[in-house]
Amino acid sequence: MSLTPSETDIDDRRAESILSATRTGLGDDLRSVVYFTPSSFDLLYVRADLYPSDENARERKAQLVRLERVGFAERPIRDSIAHSDDGPDIGPYNFTVRFHDEGFVVRVLGGDAGVLFTTDSMDVGAFREAATAIRGVLDGADA
Repeated sequence: MSLTPSETDIDDRRAESILSATRTGLGDDLRSVVYFTPSSFDLLYVRADLYPSDENARERKAQLVRLERVGFAERPIRDSIAHSDDGPDIGPYNFTVRFHDEGFVVRVLGGDAGVLFTTDSMDVGAFREAATAIRGVLDGADA
């Protein structure tokens, strides 16, 4: 499937950096990569064996993006929980992993953008490496 960024105005360099970060960390277990903002999203990658068409893939990922956009609204609450004046800090939010029977959905937020990636079932240790690399891209380290 040939999917190109268009709706979010993500530039090609940032899209390639996100894809490189996820492919390097997750390899062939990677199913899809979605870049999203509060109002739009782009499919950056979908493994060829998953959907019969680009339209079908986009419809399915639109459902997932609608669910995961809640992360933008959660940010102030997560920030207040992370830094408490009356107890130990838990530190800043890093990423969310949702476990499913046949794979995972991972959400990484940075600024006004986020990345969702889906994988086959695998060892969860690889997620930290991929999420950290994506956060660097979202925060502008590779922009």
